[in-house]
Amino acid sequence: MRDIMRQIKDRSAGILLCLAIAVPAWLLGKWQPVIGGPVFAILIGMCLSLIIKRDEALQTGVKYTSKKILQYAVILLGFGMNFTDILAKGKQSLPIIISTITVSLVIAFVLFKLMKMDGKISVLVGVGSSICGGSAIAAAAPVIDADDEEIAQAISVIFLFNVIAALIFPSLGVFLGLDNEGFGLFAGTAINDTSSVTAAAAAWDGIHGSNTLESATIVKLTRTLAIIPITLGLAVWKMKKTKKKGADAGGTFKLKKIVPFFILYFVLASVLTTVFSLPSAVTAPIKELSKFFIVMAMAAIGFNTNIVKLVKTGGKPIFMGFCCWIGIVSVSLAMQKLLGIW
Repeated sequence: MRDIMRQIKDRSAGILLCLAIAVPAWLLGKWQPVIGGPVFAILIGMCLSLIIKRDEALQTGVKYTSKKILQYAVILLGFGMNFTDILAKGKQSLPIIISTITVSLVIAFVLFKLMKMDGKISVLVGVGSSICGGSAIAAAAPVIDADDEEIAQAISVIFLFNVIAALIFPSLGVFLGLDNEGFGLFAGTAINDTSSVTAAAAAWDGIHGSNTLESATIVKLTRTLAIIPITLGLAVWKMKKTKKKGADAGGTFKLKKIVPFFILYFVLASVLTTVFSLPSAVTAPIKELSKFFIVMAMAAIGFNTNIVKLVKTGGKPIFMGFCCWIGIVSVSLAMQKLLGIW
């Protein structure tokens, strides 16, 4: 009991700081969904790190928030995933989703090799671009032991192309002659983050008086399911790599430290939601709490990020994000043509 109380005391200052950043960031994200709470939290955190000293009294709680609370956020995210409903409504988009994810990951891997980029940033940008932006990065980061600056770098790249997509996609859809169904598939498969998908679909509905917001969101949720195989695949890859290193060094490795148990809890939460058909009255508040925890974690990550270093090292990740994004957009449209939707 004493140990627990001491841990709470040691972490309280840092957690409260992240909470103080998260509340206004959350409200700003509601006001400007194209940008979103996580990005506001990173920006506020980075600015405060320039004027608040990163001493031990704060760092214990800040580190706990950026690691553990981020994992709790992913677990709670599972309560928003009803496999039956999502697959029943989103199965039409599965060929497009699988194609866009595959292309994005291949592009990220090729550029990682050609440009000799940092492996962890490459994974985060590739996963964030191909699946669901910040949520995918939040799930993958603990699996590959990405540090706060690597997470902030990847989130920044994803944010840049989220904003561009949310702003130009409605007009681009009109120019290309997409119908409501086609634009819902386009927005859901070619925009990274859920908030930006929502913003683009809402703008389209405002122009056309349609209801593509629901279909685009369902497509996006279907795409989010890829978090499960991707993170488990990364865990297996890391396990093999760590096991080989341990064998080469004559040591051992601990499975507990490598297997992402928080992802298994995420799957369990999704299974519970599906099996018991939990109503939205139960799952909606949990999903909101999950999103708030992500904002808190991003506040901690922003506070621990060196803004100067982030700017200096941003060129290659931005180029990778751009190439992934263009690849996803092109394949999304090409698959619609191939399937006779557009």
